[in-house]
This record gives sequence, structure tokens and C-alpha cells, in this order.
Amino acid sequence: MIIVGLTGGIGSGKTIVCKVFEKLNIPIYSADIEAKKLMNSNFEIKSKLISEFGKNVYRNNSLNKKFLANIIFNNKKKLHFVNSVVHPIVKKHIKNWVSMQTSNYVIIENAILFESGFDKIANKIITVTAPEELKIQRVIKRDDSTYEEVKSRINNQMPDEYKIKKSDFVIKNDNEQLILPQILKIHKEIF
Repeated sequence: MIIVGLTGGIGSGKTIVCKVFEKLNIPIYSADIEAKKLMNSNFEIKSKLISEFGKNVYRNNSLNKKFLANIIFNNKKKLHFVNSVVHPIVKKHIKNWVSMQTSNYVIIENAILFESGFDKIANKIITVTAPEELKIQRVIKRDDSTYEEVKSRINNQMPDEYKIKKSDFVIKNDNEQLILPQILKIHKEIF
């Protein structure tokens, strides 16, 4: 089975690309969604986070995302700690999920594919790109964020240029080129 890593910066359009692949009956593993579930359900993750950040990191048995984000996005060491706790468990979860799939290929969608090291388990990589201003406008509209908040998040992400160099395929989601023909071409090549 071929494992395809799909990545792209915030607001690039990874979600819509994944929805198209799902319509083609390709199983999608959303690392972000699954990591959030594991952070709420996995005993090892929960105990390590509570030990490091205190009981306030969970509220009503649910991850206190705002509390944790305020710490880790202002302290790279704390961010590294969280990643070192969460990524190995997510990686094991991915491998288990892949082993249960029967499709010719599967997609692991992850905004931080390279940063997390998950690119190492992928046979092929797709990067979804869009112009920065378009990404910012999409995220402002989607998340009701400010321009500065989105720009800060983009500045903390690996540049598209790096991802493109390491990718087998690039989908340009710039509102000028249609994404469906790009996705179908990739699907045909991989399938």
C-alpha cells in the first residue's frame, strides 16, 4: 500500500483537497484531528501534560487548548516537549490505522508533516499551496481571526518553498487554477 503525505500551510486548502480524495474513495487520516482526540483520550499523553503544565491543562477532562496554546506558542522548548509527547503516539496510531486499510493508497493529512517527521513514513508527498494573502483572508473568514494572528501562525510554519522542494506533487489552490483536474491527475498517477 502506498502512503501519501498531504501537507500545506494554514489556509492553503488541505481540507477541500482531502474531501475530493474522499469522494474518490481514498481513506484520509487527519493527523491534526486524531492528535486532538488522542490528547483527550490517551492516558500517557494526559499524564505527561498534567505533570509538565499542571491540572489546568485539562478542564472537565478535556484539553484546555487556549491555556496550552498560550504557553507553547510563546515558548519553543514547551512546544518541543508537547510534540515529543504527542508525535510518537500519533505515529503509532497512524501505522495501526494504515494496517487496517484496503485501498491502493491512503492519505495522511498533516499541516506539520515535515516538522513532525511523518514525511518519513510517506511514499509520496503532496503539498497544497496558495498565495499568502489568499491564505490569510481564508483563515480570517474561517476562524474569525485577526490579520496579525494569522500572519503570526504563518510565520511559525515551514515555508511553502521548502515543502514544494520535498514533494512529489503540488496542488495550486490559488482560485485561478481548478483543483479538481490537478487532484485527478495525481490520483491517476498514484492509483
